[in-house]
Amino acid sequence: MDIQRLSLADQAFQAFRTLLSQGHIRAGQLISMPELIAQTQLPMAPVREAVKKAEAIGLVEILPKRGVLVLEATSDAVESCFHLRYLFDQEGARILASRSPTSSLHALRDVHEEVRQAALVGITPALQRKAMDVDWQLHKTLANALGNPLAKRSYDDNVDRISIMQQSRPLLPDRIVPAMHEHLLIIDAILEGTANEAMLAVRRHFRQTLGWWGIVTESEP
Repeated sequence: MDIQRLSLADQAFQAFRTLLSQGHIRAGQLISMPELIAQTQLPMAPVREAVKKAEAIGLVEILPKRGVLVLEATSDAVESCFHLRYLFDQEGARILASRSPTSSLHALRDVHEEVRQAALVGITPALQRKAMDVDWQLHKTLANALGNPLAKRSYDDNVDRISIMQQSRPLLPDRIVPAMHEHLLIIDAILEGTANEAMLAVRRHFRQTLGWWGIVTESEP
């Protein structure tokens, strides 16, 4: 995306979004408009528009005369956002399992296995970053399988919300191997064309993810 071609309001939103996703503005932080203007280096009017847009998709809450409160990683917020992702994941897995396997899906499996094997040897900051990227690649692949532009917009907004909350709880080394294993079970079921098993694997991954956040859900049916 060429930011120079965007309106000032769009530029401000992209700048604000980057500050949030990269953790320069933290989950649960209360930040003033003057601080936002200074950090985005854009005029007040477009920054206000950006904040309104961010509030509309649940990234922040505007507190009159106080500032902007960034989404906090509460149990309810975490469960709601990951549940929404689970819904996209499960339907995407079902759709992909009904199609012929693609080379891109095989390649995605290979990179998951590569990260898993590397993590068993030793975990570095670079591997942690790669693991996060690979993790999101699968979820994006599942969401894209829906072929629904409205769903994609909702998915993208949810990615922003999860990214903000993840800055308050970065991926820990001991979660990499289990997460890659859970993803591999999803991918393998899709490649085998077993939709029910793929959907069940997504369900298990969802539960494990919530468990890592300290959220306990009902027992497996």
